[in-house]
Amino acid sequence: MFGISIGALMSLVALGIVIVISCVKEEMNPGLLGIFFAIVVGTGFGGMTGAAVLNGWPVQLFMILLGVTFMFAMAQQNGTMTKFTAHAVRLAKGNTILIPVIIFLLVTFITTIGPGNIASTALMAPVAMAIATRIGMSAFLMTLIVVGAANGAAFSPFAPTGIISMGLVQKMAAGLGITQSVISLEWKIHLNSEVVQTIVNATGFFTLGGMAWIRKQRGEALDIDELAPKPEPYDTKQIITLAAIAALILLVIAPMLPGMKGLFPKWALQMLANVGTVAFLLSGLMLFCNVADVKESIKRVPWNVIILVCGVTVLIEVMEKTGGLKALVSLIAAISSPTTVHFWLGLFTGVISAYSSSSGVVMPMFLPLVPGLMKELSLMGTPEQMQHAIDMISSINIGAHLVDSSPLSTLGALCIACAGEHEDKNKLFRNLLLWGLSMSIVGAIACYLAFGLLHL
Repeated sequence: MFGISIGALMSLVALGIVIVISCVKEEMNPGLLGIFFAIVVGTGFGGMTGAAVLNGWPVQLFMILLGVTFMFAMAQQNGTMTKFTAHAVRLAKGNTILIPVIIFLLVTFITTIGPGNIASTALMAPVAMAIATRIGMSAFLMTLIVVGAANGAAFSPFAPTGIISMGLVQKMAAGLGITQSVISLEWKIHLNSEVVQTIVNATGFFTLGGMAWIRKQRGEALDIDELAPKPEPYDTKQIITLAAIAALILLVIAPMLPGMKGLFPKWALQMLANVGTVAFLLSGLMLFCNVADVKESIKRVPWNVIILVCGVTVLIEVMEKTGGLKALVSLIAAISSPTTVHFWLGLFTGVISAYSSSSGVVMPMFLPLVPGLMKELSLMGTPEQMQHAIDMISSINIGAHLVDSSPLSTLGALCIACAGEHEDKNKLFRNLLLWGLSMSIVGAIACYLAFGLLHL
């Protein structure tokens, strides 16, 4: 019906197998399986050599992820991020109602500057759940705050998920006619995620018990020294680490500000154009200053996620060369219009992501479909071409991540593990599962409204 070749068909079958295995056997690392199937399909059905298949390994994406995650692994290992968190929580002083706002903003900030959604949730979940117990808030509501903030900010160009998105967009930039900086596009994608995910999670928070908690806590005060004891002052190594993080943000953002590009020499612009090179340079300076235990920091790098993303990308490269991506585009386009495509992208990514890796499997699978979908839906060459591209990318990213409050995801599981002893863990699991799975439908509707109708 769609003129699918045997190579294209086998690549789709291989991807389906990897998705199923990722849903039921995450410990097998679908990235490594992706490379296995890429070799089998590419050499057996695609007329490719083994070397050509392995050339699909995304070297630039790998290096950017390694540079940024290693830098923040050192910041976590030497206690800088933990101490920063304690100082931030103390800003509430004695006002109980400010606590959820501070936690939301704190998780958003930490995720945005580099550690990413998984690392920031791992850092904040124990603190947030202990605070929830102290202020009489349910673990369910605190999970919506922590995971909602982490995933909303996950597409920052400094964060691993944002880097993955940015790397995949960079690869299809020519096909989309993108001539401007991909980093500037990623900030728009990041903002879209912040707006939509915050609205959805805030609505859930206020309607499912948050308003009742606020009414109950009105006028209540707390002892901030009991809740978050004042930490020791930052030591020299931690001050150097904070300076490096600030430098990373400034050096990446500064060249994009109006009138700033002319102030930098050409060699500096070439260096600063890639967040990975900036992170490696700053990490090197941190190493010379001996700010952290290097071996322990290397262990904290999320190798499993990096291999997962890069391995699945190898399989997607083979799919593109064998015609599998084109076939998948045709299947989605057959049931879509330029408006409803956002609903379907949000739904498909949400359903698959509920049982699989959002950034490791779903994004590498769906983002490369954007140029083909735009051609199929006659959106190429229109005055709004760039807007349509950003909308589709945002629908895929948001649909894949709204479901991550589910206990089947790493983020939801971290929050359940850290919930107070007084919590009914079975009930918490059930409530988060219902919320997470319902987000595949809610996310699809939200993407349709935000990008199909409103074009945020």
